[in-house]
Amino acid sequence: MKAIIPVAGAGTKLRPHTYTQPKALIPLAGSTILSIILDQLQAAGITEFIFIVGYLGDKIQDYVQDKYPRLTTHFIQQGERQGIGHAIYLTKDIVGADEVFIVLGDSICEYNVKELLDQPHSAVGVKRVDDPRDFGVAEINDQGLITRVVEKPHIPKSNIALVGIYRIKETETLFECLEENIKNNMMSHGEYNLTDAIECMIRKGATIQPFKVQNWFDCGKKESLLQTNATLLKKHKPVYTEDHPFANTIIIEPVSIGTGCDIKNSIIGPNVAIGEKVTINYSIVKDSIIGAFADLNDIVLTQSLIGSDTELKGESRSLNIGDNTEIDLGKT
Repeated sequence: MKAIIPVAGAGTKLRPHTYTQPKALIPLAGSTILSIILDQLQAAGITEFIFIVGYLGDKIQDYVQDKYPRLTTHFIQQGERQGIGHAIYLTKDIVGADEVFIVLGDSICEYNVKELLDQPHSAVGVKRVDDPRDFGVAEINDQGLITRVVEKPHIPKSNIALVGIYRIKETETLFECLEENIKNNMMSHGEYNLTDAIECMIRKGATIQPFKVQNWFDCGKKESLLQTNATLLKKHKPVYTEDHPFANTIIIEPVSIGTGCDIKNSIIGPNVAIGEKVTINYSIVKDSIIGAFADLNDIVLTQSLIGSDTELKGESRSLNIGDNTEIDLGKT
């Protein structure tokens, strides 16, 4: 069993942060999007991973090799982004005849990975949504099997969305379908989609069943990322202990605080994730994510996403600031 994780996307909805940091490495509830995915799969016994990287791919590789040195890893460069289907096709030679477990690099879900691995057939993670038009959509028959999947349909026949998790047994058929779609230039929405390859597999006779995930967290844009951060902080034990020497500071949990932080004369929380070696003085921060090495002084932040190595001084704002930025809000 090999796991494939496509992380080549540019993350345009999270700019300016994704100009300097891959979307998968943005801080989230004391971890990163990518670490949450890797920890889930590693705990289920998967030890070999294939990463499809693109822009800023060297940061993904450095991060994985530093944080997960015991994993067997492969890194494939997707030079031109042509969709998830194209990205998966690039792994063909490494995968060989092995079964694969595909998790999109921005799909954070709560589910039993071992239970999914034990399914008798290929399986696709799904969840009901209010408006499925922005997702791949699955249609399911009375026997509980997927009969059709469509990528971002204008008129959905189902509200069962694909969440970006795929356990594929018939890898030969998968790569046949991907090759056919690419050879025949069969695109949907301007890309070679994995959804179209799954539909091709169904037409060729592959049995694919749905697997319902308990929760599916959106990390696509600032507002939803902050909500996901708050939800995960509440669900899991905050990365914070009472013995932190934060002078004249009130901590309102849930809060995640990285190592080496210098915080004083401030109010932190609730729903705040702070990276390592952050300095905060005379400030109030709530419902926000603060990147590593940031320096905040005399400022009130709420619903803000602040990049790493950023310096802020001034007054109350709701901000979306990228890495390596210096702003003085006190100047006129």
